[in-house]
Amino acid sequence: MGRLSYFGAPRPGWRQTILFVLGGLMALSGLWLAYGGLELARLGGSCYYLIAGVAMIATGILYILRKPSGSAILALLTLFTFAWAYLEVGFSFWGLVPRIAPFLVMGLVGGLIHPLTTGGRYRAMSFAVAGIFALALAAGGSAMFKQHGVTEAKVQPQNDRVLVQNDGSRNWQFYGNEPDGTRYAPFDQINKDNVKDLKVAWQFRTGEMAVGASESQNTPIQIGSTVYICTPLSKVIAVDADTGKEKWKFDPNPGDYKTWNRCRGVAYYAPATVKDPYPIGGATPAALPATGAACARRIVQVTMDARLISVDAETGKPCAGFGKGGTVDLTVGLGEVKLNNVFYYAYTSQPTIVRNLIILGGWVFDGRSTNEPSGVIRAFSADTGELVWAWDLGNPDITKLPPEGETYTRSTPNMWSHPAFDERLGLVYLPLGNEQPDFWGGKRPELTDKYSTSVVALDIATGRDVWHFQTAHHDIWDYDVASQPSLYDLPDGTPALIMPTKRGQIFMLDRRTGKPIADVVERKVPQEVAAGDRLSPTQPYSVGMPAIGARTLTEQDMWGTTFFDQLACRIEFRKLNYKGEFTAPQLKPTLIYPGYYGGFNWGGASVDKQNGYFFVNDIRMPQIVTLRAREGIDPKTLVSGHGVGSTYPMDGTPFVIDHKAFNSPLGLPCLAPPWGVFAAIDLKTKQLVWERPAGTVEDIRMGGIRAGVTVPIGMPTLGGGFTTASGLIFYSGTQDYYLRAMDIATGEELWKTRLPVGSQATPMTYVSPKTGRQYIVVVAGGARQSPDRGDYVIAFALPQKE
Repeated sequence: MGRLSYFGAPRPGWRQTILFVLGGLMALSGLWLAYGGLELARLGGSCYYLIAGVAMIATGILYILRKPSGSAILALLTLFTFAWAYLEVGFSFWGLVPRIAPFLVMGLVGGLIHPLTTGGRYRAMSFAVAGIFALALAAGGSAMFKQHGVTEAKVQPQNDRVLVQNDGSRNWQFYGNEPDGTRYAPFDQINKDNVKDLKVAWQFRTGEMAVGASESQNTPIQIGSTVYICTPLSKVIAVDADTGKEKWKFDPNPGDYKTWNRCRGVAYYAPATVKDPYPIGGATPAALPATGAACARRIVQVTMDARLISVDAETGKPCAGFGKGGTVDLTVGLGEVKLNNVFYYAYTSQPTIVRNLIILGGWVFDGRSTNEPSGVIRAFSADTGELVWAWDLGNPDITKLPPEGETYTRSTPNMWSHPAFDERLGLVYLPLGNEQPDFWGGKRPELTDKYSTSVVALDIATGRDVWHFQTAHHDIWDYDVASQPSLYDLPDGTPALIMPTKRGQIFMLDRRTGKPIADVVERKVPQEVAAGDRLSPTQPYSVGMPAIGARTLTEQDMWGTTFFDQLACRIEFRKLNYKGEFTAPQLKPTLIYPGYYGGFNWGGASVDKQNGYFFVNDIRMPQIVTLRAREGIDPKTLVSGHGVGSTYPMDGTPFVIDHKAFNSPLGLPCLAPPWGVFAAIDLKTKQLVWERPAGTVEDIRMGGIRAGVTVPIGMPTLGGGFTTASGLIFYSGTQDYYLRAMDIATGEELWKTRLPVGSQATPMTYVSPKTGRQYIVVVAGGARQSPDRGDYVIAFALPQKE
């Protein structure tokens, strides 16, 4: 007599229990897939999930009934899935993971439990099948720790024999090292053979943690034996270049603003070195300070409360002859600038000093209003702080201050990033943003709209525009030009300007005229637009240069760590308003890709002048934006902020706009990896040389839990890299906490070192004039969106010889 349950029925044995549990899980999983698959098919998507769901329900029921035919259905479904996966993504490893991995697990389990449905028959064969699936799982798990989607270098660079200078005579004076914005260092003391020997030479703590609205994005500058650092709240600190010991600190006390605290760099000015100053339009020239006198050498800083400050480079004390006690108020002429803990105007990038001029743009708070501060570009005397010229994009008649009672034109396109300049041509090249309020442009005047999202060449002496090239017409996607232009002379002598963009497009222009050197074509784009707005019928595409991560997305590009969240992403994709890159924001949720983070952001690119290689890193994070009619919305209910997770009020327009990330239910991007790459392009041939995923998931958190595994999936990057004459690239702005050195010829990682927290700054290098040692310096204040924060400035060098 069988064992009785509490209700008098025979109790199932352990075999039946296992089949019941596993079959039930499979049937429930199948039910979820079939339900979602039906929705996806209804939206015009793949029917696979509906078919797979039904097959899994049948398999689960048959297992519960202890029928061996369940294994047969599962085997057929597995073969069908393999074929379907190959047709969708080929041999793309990360594309196959959510499609194939669940069936490798189910095949393993199915092989183990199949004998339970046959009374023990075919045990050896079943276990052999399970073994095969176990080996496949092990191989797949091991493969996760290797790079995939790599474009290998098939050529070797041709060395141009650019001068190498290891004698300590070169300063890292500008954000891009030199005015050309190339972030190239002509040093080869640290090279491919000895980079593995790098050690921490010194470490400095600023005392200011990058928390709240602050992000530590500073690239220090080096002048002689001193390194100059700035903090997100505008402190300036001078340290010894060989020891990291503090020399002085200057705190302008701007207040703790709650929105966008950053300082990407300070500038250096030495009046006595300016042999040919630009004319200053009737301003009285200042008497040059004697060598060794106060402010004979100066550090120039812009604070978060919109002050331009000049301090003595030796002492950190304000220069009394500059402005009023060392300070110039940058809000003069702008009209209303809100500064009550939430500012609407500042300059977060390094001031650009050309001879005796300080050239500045300004950051404005995105998406607030059609009546925000002007994007006016201004030049001030680096000697006195006097305004020399102004370029008002909306009123070219204004060349200095606006007439009494007026302001510079409000809400014009602004320059918040770094320009580059060519003194020989007398031109400064400005990367301009789009006109506010970013995502609706029905009120934009034609005069200013033509400059939106452009690179513009201004005459350095007069501030008048010489040429401009627009990278996106009537930009209502926040595709502002964020990167610094890179200036490079091609082998035939053509002076080129290379402009990476958030779109992933890279434009190569003649920097004398703004005419494309690499072919650009205008392509037709979707024309559906929100009420009251307009669209350009075409948009520019740089077909003569490689585009990085700039493809049009399809349902097959949707991803998830399991087939459940991948299905959810596919359903969401089908519901979104998306017809390609230039799909305009609508009342219906609209997908923007590459997205307003990039593509290429403010970190910019680096040019290896020895080889003519252009190094870039990118971001691939699509966003969803949704317009909402303003009528009836209580402004107090809007989620303030910047970017994903916030609502832009867009005062003065018919709409507000919501922002969110296009993520799976597990919080990962719905787009298949990589989500960021390193790449090199040969500027001579205009061909992609290599491409590799950027960084690992080691330090990301899901649900507050750190991943802790070095899976090189390729994460979004921020900040830039620099190259050296020895053929190395140094980069630190990955989501994992490392400083890396890579081979410019192949992209292969030659060395990396763990940082105490992540970094989102561009590192720099110099050779000390005192000791002759080459140092690599990185600021580590915390990776973007990481809870781990710091205040570190760390210098690396080769061990000193005995």
